[in-house]
Amino acid sequence: MHAISRKFNRSLASKTSNGSARLDAREGEPSHPKIPRWKRTLDITFILLTLPCWSVLMILVMGWIRIASPGPIFYRQERIGYRRNRFMIFKFRTMHVNAETRTHAEYFAYLMQADCPMTKLDADDSRLIACGRFLRATGLDELPQIFNVLRGEMSLVGPRPCLPHEFQRYEPWQKARVNVLPGLTGYWQVNGKNKTTFNEMIAMDIFYADHMSFWVDLTIILKTIPALIGQTSKSRAQRRANGAMDRNGATESLN
Repeated sequence: MHAISRKFNRSLASKTSNGSARLDAREGEPSHPKIPRWKRTLDITFILLTLPCWSVLMILVMGWIRIASPGPIFYRQERIGYRRNRFMIFKFRTMHVNAETRTHAEYFAYLMQADCPMTKLDADDSRLIACGRFLRATGLDELPQIFNVLRGEMSLVGPRPCLPHEFQRYEPWQKARVNVLPGLTGYWQVNGKNKTTFNEMIAMDIFYADHMSFWVDLTIILKTIPALIGQTSKSRAQRRANGAMDRNGATESLN
């Protein structure tokens, strides 16, 4: 993976210069390579081998959501998949029913244009149900996408599927990220994720599409759990730091 990272750094320098890249002879018309058979085999094999783990986790999360918040357990949302095909993604519901989504849409539109890390809005989001922040930080809310993988709409490893209105804002070179199946985890998720800018995320996704292999997928899968643990720890540390700052501010105002 270190060798791949070095390749990516060289690739990023060439593909994101001046905020654009030429990935195909006809810009905006990316090629769509066939999905290799080994990828489907790896997906199904890994899902079956880990069935006792993820099935128990899903049952526990389902029970918690049922207790914590009235309403449906699952959440469905249209996304853009392989070859620009649309599909319905499955997630555990982490927000209250009928929570507004305009704030998130506007924030992501800003991130697409800004040269800044893609930090989430979860810190003080009142739309989240109890433990919703934890489910999102650990990626447990994404577990139902295993069924998207079984249906062939996603893979375990690949770019995160974007929303249709986000895809409409993509520059021509950025649309090359749909050359592969979207995934539960990916090169971006284990190499910085929320520390990266939008263009860096896109470049990582395209880099993965160009260098996809059995060993790359397996390495990313094995690095996902440690990456999630690290992200969750940092999220908790940030929350404690923010809480301490708020308490200090309240104390100073009283004085």
